[in-house]
Amino acid sequence: MTSLSLPPLSLYIHIPWCVQKCPYCDFNSHSVKHDIPEAAYLARLLDDLRADLDWVQGRVLQSIFIGGGTPSLISAAGIKYLLDTVRTLVPLTPDCEITLEANPGTFETERFAGYVEAGVTRLSIGVQSLNHKQLQILGRIHDPQQAVAAAQHARQLPLTSFNLDLMHGLPSQTLTEGLADLTAVIALQPPHISWYQLTIEPNTAFASRPPQLPAEEALWNIQEQGHELLLAAGYEHYEISAYAKPGHRSRHNMNYWRFGDYLGIGCGAHSKITIPAQNKIIRCEKIKHPQGYLDLTRSLIYRQWSVTPDERPFEFFMNYFRLMEPVPKVEFAAHTGLSSAIADRLLQPAQQQGLVEIDAQRWQTTELGRRYLNSLLDTLLDG
Repeated sequence: MTSLSLPPLSLYIHIPWCVQKCPYCDFNSHSVKHDIPEAAYLARLLDDLRADLDWVQGRVLQSIFIGGGTPSLISAAGIKYLLDTVRTLVPLTPDCEITLEANPGTFETERFAGYVEAGVTRLSIGVQSLNHKQLQILGRIHDPQQAVAAAQHARQLPLTSFNLDLMHGLPSQTLTEGLADLTAVIALQPPHISWYQLTIEPNTAFASRPPQLPAEEALWNIQEQGHELLLAAGYEHYEISAYAKPGHRSRHNMNYWRFGDYLGIGCGAHSKITIPAQNKIIRCEKIKHPQGYLDLTRSLIYRQWSVTPDERPFEFFMNYFRLMEPVPKVEFAAHTGLSSAIADRLLQPAQQQGLVEIDAQRWQTTELGRRYLNSLLDTLLDG
């Protein structure tokens, strides 16, 4: 065993409500049936953060991500109150990245300027597709014109960056349709594009009534040719499903993938916290349902557990191997408290299969390893 080091710290804030639940979504979100209890929920979020302050351990927040659900259902004044109070509880770096997820509907887009005034520095806009038929299949409540207008509006605001979410491998999507969607999003010139394949997750409407997805060969063709389009447009492929113009990588997501720490507040939010003095890595999940979360008589913690030394290599690489960059061995030792020799041994089968390269200073996934990342990670579990 080596000594655990304190990694950088981020804050995730979960807003659990949506106008309607999308059939592919397995996030902790709940359709709005009446007015959102905004004031009560914001107060509870701040109680949640106060209860977790011991886990800060003298650090500053390098990023904040407000996700959901649909955070843009919260008023700009509410977001300002939330962020202003967070600043009184935990210091932020001067250039702290503050991201808010938003939908492209007219109602939310009208609030964008207010969010920037409230302190948001980055928007992540859930476009998903610019094909009207596909948006209907996906249960989205915006149309292609609203998505384009939202992106154009975001580009005019004094943000440090903004992201557009786009899905591919949609029901019955052809190669031509998939590339047309991506080409149209690239034309909107977002600094960051999250481009990921639709997967059918358990406990979703699509799991109950699976749509007809493209064949494996068609999926691979969309991915390969789309990847080339993104590179030609000047985007760096830095994570499995993330592409960014230089200087516009998501700092918050990078902290996740590099096995940094994060506080999670809100319904169903997760935290991952390192406590060097106790040689512990702790994970915590908050109460999932808004009704229970807002119950002042209940603890906010749904469950909490320690990541054992035996579990740490898998958890570390499950995150870090999503990145295209090599993994420094010193980072493994610092963030797991384990010798890099342990990881060398565990990764030998993957090396023999051509999934990863190993040298004295780092590990690097190969193109084959990135394509078959689940198989690579399975070798760690087998070890």
